[in-house]
This record gives sequence, structure tokens and C-alpha cells, in this order.
Amino acid sequence: MTTLSVFDLLALHDFVTDMPVHWMHRLSWAGRPVYRAAGHRLCREDGPADRFWLVHSGTVAIDLFVPGRGDVTIERLGPGSVVGWSWLLPPCRWRFGAVVAEDMRAVELDAVRVHKLMSEDPGLARDLSRRFLAVTGDRLAAARHRLVELYAVAP
Repeated sequence: MTTLSVFDLLALHDFVTDMPVHWMHRLSWAGRPVYRAAGHRLCREDGPADRFWLVHSGTVAIDLFVPGRGDVTIERLGPGSVVGWSWLLPPCRWRFGAVVAEDMRAVELDAVRVHKLMSEDPGLARDLSRRFLAVTGDRLAAARHRLVELYAVAP
């Protein structure tokens, strides 16, 4: 069985597949392949955001704590998805929680290392910021839609 390198795994992921090769090589320095079993909590809302994941297989449930209801799933993400964007801006605290719903294989990227790469290369910083802005917008829209569903009053 051939084991793929972090670079190979990045090259296969939708989030960075069209990124220039030299940037993917640099990003691979900040990543590692991980396996997380169903039920493993990747992050909890308001905890320190110090990493993110590029999902290759499995499913992750993005959740939000709602007083009186507990953790409410607002979105489920599968292969090709990105989990985690809160590391990008101070105070680097998770805006949502995430738990593995179906066994997951992913590339986990260290936010401190990625921040360092971004500070060294403004082009990479702009590109990653643009990509994560799209992820952030998608997450916030999903959260809004899910909360409307939960609190909609039936006529």
C-alpha cells in the first residue's frame, strides 16, 4: 500500500487543488495526515483555534451551543471540505464547534506554521484569505439557515 505525502494529499483536495505548486509545497510543511474516529471532538466553540482540517473522507458535524438545547448541528461537511477558519483572525477562538460524525481522514494544518508562511509571502496570504473568506461566508449562511429552521414558528 502506498502512503501519500502531505503534498500529495493537498494536491488532491478541492480547497487548494488550483493553488500554485510552490505554495502547496510550503503548506505541506505545516500539515500532517490524521485519522479521527466518529465521536472525536475536533474543536469546541470559544476554545483556542490553532489548526484546521482539509477533509478527505468521512463527515464532520459543525455545531453551535444553544442554551437549553445543547450542541445543535448546523451543517455537515464531507470530503473536499475545510473545517476551521477561526484561526485566521485574532482572537483565534473557535466560532463553532466540530465533531467527527463518520470516521475522518484529513490533512491537519498547524495554524502557527501557516501564519508564519503567510507573513513571509503576501501573495500566499492574499490567496488563503480569499479562500477562507468564501468558507466563512458559507458557514455563516448555513448557521443562519439552520437557526431559522430551529426557531421558525409553525403557522
